[in-house]
Amino acid sequence: MNEDLILKNTIQYVKKTLRHAEGGHDWFHIERVFNNCKLLLASETGDRFIVLLGALLHDIADSKFHNGDETLGPQLATSFLRSQKVPDHIIEHIVQIINNISFKSSLSDKEAFSSPELSIVQDADRLDAIGAIGIARCFNYGGFKNRALYNPAIKPKLNMTKEAYKNSTAPSINHFYEKLLLLKDKMNTETGRKIAYARDAFMRMYLAQFMAEWEGKK
Repeated sequence: MNEDLILKNTIQYVKKTLRHAEGGHDWFHIERVFNNCKLLLASETGDRFIVLLGALLHDIADSKFHNGDETLGPQLATSFLRSQKVPDHIIEHIVQIINNISFKSSLSDKEAFSSPELSIVQDADRLDAIGAIGIARCFNYGGFKNRALYNPAIKPKLNMTKEAYKNSTAPSINHFYEKLLLLKDKMNTETGRKIAYARDAFMRMYLAQFMAEWEGKK
């Protein structure tokens, strides 16, 4: 099995599949997560091939853009990886990464899959959800869904169930309190945690400035 060739083919497949994707979940998001994984692998332990394949395929068909269908992503990934003659045990691991990587999966009561590889890909994905890029992605998706920037009358809902989170239509600012500011404490790896703390501090500084401007302060 030529791992480098499979990764190269996977990159081309993902680029083609996501060519019309929403700006926060497009090829460039995948590329950033892929690069974050390489950064984490420099100091964290995990199977490089599985980690990088998981990074490339984790959002191949994000359910929120496919009428909530959580089976499509694993199906597409499985079909593609079989075409590349990837062994079944690796395909099964990639599918588990896709099924368990999202924040909403952590809100479910069912027992979750875990592996060092999932931990790395999940941290890499979460790092792209916070900091400067995370702020941009949050408002890009809010605009895509035609959501309000902020509405003081609509308070953030903490401790939501998976279904409540999936069905939320709250203003974009609420998303910081309902997810983004929670991520630094949900990081799996020491490296990811250190990076997350700096990015979390940047978001908090941004929110303080946003609220000051909203209220007409200097």
